[in-house]
Amino acid sequence: MLKKEKVLEKLKEVIDPETGIDIVSMNLVKDVIIEGPGIVIVKFSPTVPFCPLLGYLVGEIKKKVEELDEVSKCDVQVSF
Repeated sequence: MLKKEKVLEKLKEVIDPETGIDIVSMNLVKDVIIEGPGIVIVKFSPTVPFCPLLGYLVGEIKKKVEELDEVSKCDVQVSF
């Protein structure tokens, strides 16, 4: 069964290009919810509301989480 900790560990591979620091260490991931079999929701809060890298970071979050064998779909909820 998929655990939140495994998703967070995978999210450490998402690096903010401006800082060179992963989004988990920067405390930008506010929550990870295992919604059901294969479905994960990541609550993400960028450093600034009009983050120029928002689209890139959301895409990287989805890509990395969906690389996990247990995940078929990742939704990213952005909050400011």
